[in-house]
Parts: sequence; C-alpha cells; structure tokens
Amino acid sequence: MGNRFEFTVVADDGSWANEQIDKAIAEVQRIEKLLTTFSEDSQTNEINRNAGIKPVKVDEEVFGLIARSLKISELTQGAFDITYGSIDKSLWNFDQSMTSLPSAEVAKQSVRLINYQNVILDATNTTVFLKDAGMRIGFGGIGKGYAADKAKLLLQAQGITSGIVNAAGDLVSWGTQPNGTPWTVAIADPDQSTVPFSKLNISGMAIATSGNYEKYVTINGKKYSHTIDPTTGLPVSGIKSVSIISPSAELSDAMATPVMVMGVKVGLDLINQLKHMACIIVDDHNKIHSSHNINIKN
Repeated sequence: MGNRFEFTVVADDGSWANEQIDKAIAEVQRIEKLLTTFSEDSQTNEINRNAGIKPVKVDEEVFGLIARSLKISELTQGAFDITYGSIDKSLWNFDQSMTSLPSAEVAKQSVRLINYQNVILDATNTTVFLKDAGMRIGFGGIGKGYAADKAKLLLQAQGITSGIVNAAGDLVSWGTQPNGTPWTVAIADPDQSTVPFSKLNISGMAIATSGNYEKYVTINGKKYSHTIDPTTGLPVSGIKSVSIISPSAELSDAMATPVMVMGVKVGLDLINQLKHMACIIVDDHNKIHSSHNINIKN
C-alpha cells in the first residue's frame, strides 16, 4: 500500500505468534491487490477504466467500502471524497520543482471531476459506475485504515487476545500490554515528527493522524500541506495535524483528512456531534484544540 505496516502481538509461543502475523500480512496484501491503483487488474482500476462508459461489478467487500466512503462524504459535505483520483497530479507534485501555486481558476478546474455524488451504486447487482469520463476513485484516505481493521479481526479470530496493527501511524489496538496496562500511543509534534507532544491510552480503540509534516512544499516562506480542498483545488492551511480516535481504524483514517479541510471550528463541531469519536488538532500557531471528553497526558 506504499506504507509500512507493523504488527505487535502478545503471546506465550513466539513461533505460533509469528505464524499468525504472517497470516495478517497476507490479509493486507490481499486487500492491497483489491484496492490498489498501481495494478492494472485491480477492481479499482477496472472501475476507473469504465468511467462514463458502464457500471462495473465488484466484490461485496469493495462495494461495502465504497458505500461507507460515500456516507463519510455526505457527513463531511464532500471534504472527504474518494473521487480525488481525478485531480491533475502535474499541478500537485509537492517536491522541489514546485515553486508556485496554480491560479485559483486553474486549481478549481483541476478538481472539476471530484464529486462523490457522481458515484452510482447498485446494491442489487453490486456494481459501481462513475458517471463522468475521466473520473477516478482511490482509497488513499481510507484503505490503510480498512486494512488495519481487517488484519486485527483476523488476528483476533486466530486467538490473539492483545495486539496492535500500525499502518504507517494509523493504528488499532486491542487487549493490554504484557504487564496488563493499557496500550499507550504518542502523538507526534508536527514540527518534530519523531518527538511526541502527548500520550493517550487507546486500548480497544484506533487512532489516525493527518498532518502537513509528512508531505508539503514551502513557497515564499509559507508551508502548504499536500492535503487539497476538493472544493477549491488549493492546499488547506491553518492546521498542522489532526488526530482522530474512534473504535475503527477505517473511520479514524477517513475522518482525519476532512477535519483538516474543514478547519478547527467546523471540524471540532462535527466531531463533537459524533458518538465514540474524539479529536486533537494542532493549529498553525501550535495551539492544541481537542474535542469534548478527551484526556490528553503530557
């Protein structure tokens, strides 16, 4: 998935535990094959190839993930949108060659095909149809969280009662550490990604962080995140990082980016209306904002 997955399990028999981890790795590889846009024979690319042409029959698993993605798009008023795949990558390479932002008009044109409402699902036939030619879906904002959840479920089914699946910082945990204490996660300082600014006990929960410190470009002294606002086509600003805590890695993964797009006030207002979900935001001035009923340990 272009990301590093790490598996931690608590067990008495090391060789047995490694066998279970191997099964979890195989599960992640299976999901990657299903969802990737880097393989011509993936179901994702089959959907994209037939954009504006015809519906494509997919596995129920893929259909379900797309259906849940569209629900999150509705919830976030389009701030999360799997049709981001149609964005013009030539405008947004976020490397040393990027020395200026496109004009507002060019940026807006680059996102003209991003519209989750043009993804047509047929539950009876489990088909997916992208209405406009050139549309493309991608699971970069939800796929690794989904894979982490599936790996966790597989490990639990094999008898692993405690563990962590860490999908490049999006992680889900269950059970306890070997000494019986809860699993604790550190949230990185956005200015020093290897330095934590707080710790949280998250046993039985999942956490995902979206930040501008992983991939960005600096133009005229201002840092621009790789996160693009799908309504304007321009990079979001105002927030350095968003961490979402919920029972599901898929949901935490999917909600982190839209909160960055929505901004501190609107993002927190949304999270505070949702059950079993919490949020920590670090803004551009290093001020920490958190949703209700969250316990941050420094």
